[in-house]
Amino acid sequence: MAIASINPATGQLIKSFEQLSDNEIEEKIQRAFAAFVSYKHVGFAQRARWMMKAGEILESDKHSFAKLMTLEMGKPYQAAVDEAVKCAWVCRYYAENAERFMADEVVETPASQSFVRYQPLGVVLAVMPWNFPFWQVFRFVAPALMAGNVGLLKHASNVPQCALEIEHVLGRAGFPDGVFQSLLIGAGRVDGVLEDQRVAAATLTGSEGAGIDVGISAAKRIKKVVLELGGSDPFIVMPSADFSEAVATGVMARIINNGQSCIAAKRFIVHEQIADRFEREFVRQMQALKVGDPMDPATQLGPLATSSGVADLERTVESSVAAGARVLTGAKRLPGSGNFYAPTVLTDIPKNSPAYGEELFGPVACLFRANSAEEAIRVANDTRFGLGASAWTNDPRERELFVSELDAGMVFINQMVASDPRVPFGGVKQSGHGRELSFHGIREFTNIKTVWVQEAAQRASTASKAE
Repeated sequence: MAIASINPATGQLIKSFEQLSDNEIEEKIQRAFAAFVSYKHVGFAQRARWMMKAGEILESDKHSFAKLMTLEMGKPYQAAVDEAVKCAWVCRYYAENAERFMADEVVETPASQSFVRYQPLGVVLAVMPWNFPFWQVFRFVAPALMAGNVGLLKHASNVPQCALEIEHVLGRAGFPDGVFQSLLIGAGRVDGVLEDQRVAAATLTGSEGAGIDVGISAAKRIKKVVLELGGSDPFIVMPSADFSEAVATGVMARIINNGQSCIAAKRFIVHEQIADRFEREFVRQMQALKVGDPMDPATQLGPLATSSGVADLERTVESSVAAGARVLTGAKRLPGSGNFYAPTVLTDIPKNSPAYGEELFGPVACLFRANSAEEAIRVANDTRFGLGASAWTNDPRERELFVSELDAGMVFINQMVASDPRVPFGGVKQSGHGRELSFHGIREFTNIKTVWVQEAAQRASTASKAE
């Protein structure tokens, strides 16, 4: 895939870039490794000052960053502004909490002293997707750099200007040269970077296939890797739920980021007692969405990020319909320029259709029915994914059942699934392993070092007792 910015609303090329040469990659890795040697000794207070400054820049220049995100991948402009603001939040969060999260953890043992120390691993390669071009990067950058690691970013090939702008933000904030660098390379060059012994670990957010490739590449070199992959998140609605709120939130949870989010609600599992009513209102609200120019403040649903994304979604829906799925609305590419696909709702989805088991990355909702909370859980868990799950109920028994029995890294009750710096983010099964955010995230790329100190007097006493 060419490294190029192509406006998904118009299909027009904005700017293209040459890939780095092998020599240029070597120079960047060497610069990163040299930076780590000194940066790991920089105190938390100084790191925090730089990270707070990065947050200030993200906040003050949010409109220019938002315009860039919208032009490169097509998200609605206000959503892009919100993304920049959220990046500022995660910078502040780790600037304020990293030292506490990384503090020595005392453990009571017979030793004079025994504790766990968390120390940075070194150069970490981040392979990131285009759908949240700033947020996905900063939720790695903030904890990793505050922990004392340095970063190399291989961003998606269709958001190169975002990649370079993030590097520029961190440079403006004061981080030393080499602490964070963008690598404008294709996916085929990732294995070569991971092969380098100076690169200590990797993190990837993306598709199953990309995760498998990076996971194998890291495993061959015995390197730590965190994987946040796809999701086919269930959105369960029970009779006791606030109906209006569940419908409105469900629509938003499906179309967020133009339907291109790993934690977007994709499978709507509704109790049969309210299923007909939910279906009518959900379809009505999907049909009422304003689709159009993502720079227009009134737009609720913009284009998909790439032309290949539209083609893939189109094929998946057509194959599912051919297998027996029923279309309630949409199921077509919209005419004109740009990568626009109509808000779509499918139902009566057979198990042998792609819509039943695959992740649909676009504004396509799949409706299912269940006659009990137990059946809703069975349908929800009937997937190889396990990222997030949202369940809507005001029944205490059902709440506990959903929390305990849904196979997901995150369960949200009466709320759409979302990322938040204060709580861990990640999944199970084919949705990946490891966690981002919270204190769990900052410790992922650390050496969790056990320290056991025995004083001389203790050694003598122990030896005497042994005699």
